[in-house]
Amino acid sequence: MPKAAHWYSLAALVIVLDQLSKWVVLNSLDYGQSLYVAPFWNWVLAFNPGAAFSFLAGQPGWQRWFFTLLALAVSAWIALMLYRHPQQKLASFSLALILGGALGNVIDRLRFGAVVDFIQWHAAGYYWPAFNVADAAITVGAVLLVSEQLLAGRRSRNS
Repeated sequence: MPKAAHWYSLAALVIVLDQLSKWVVLNSLDYGQSLYVAPFWNWVLAFNPGAAFSFLAGQPGWQRWFFTLLALAVSAWIALMLYRHPQQKLASFSLALILGGALGNVIDRLRFGAVVDFIQWHAAGYYWPAFNVADAAITVGAVLLVSEQLLAGRRSRNS
């Protein structure tokens, strides 16, 4: 078993949690239905044919394949980086989250032609665009990766 296996397992766990949560939502809510959870949080079933914040969602359909191919290419690169550098714990953890999230959303694009979103946060009448577990994993992974790079730069300057 390669040393990167536990990072691939983390990515697989993200995919499973993402797809399981979407399965629950798809079987519990109708499209556009909103379910109150807390004063700042609703469940809402939405389909996003674009990227983050519905970027390019209004296009005629080419974006589905563009974002699918882009995510697969980035995922292949991440898988290679995890294989080559599994000992870099924070970077690998971050990349595994991004990998799992990207592939979770690819599954949606292939199955539905769009990404299933369902978490909606809001405050004072302002609503954040709906997102999902995969999006959250990608975001947390990206923030951690940037933090890791900043820390690595700081460590190299101090040594």
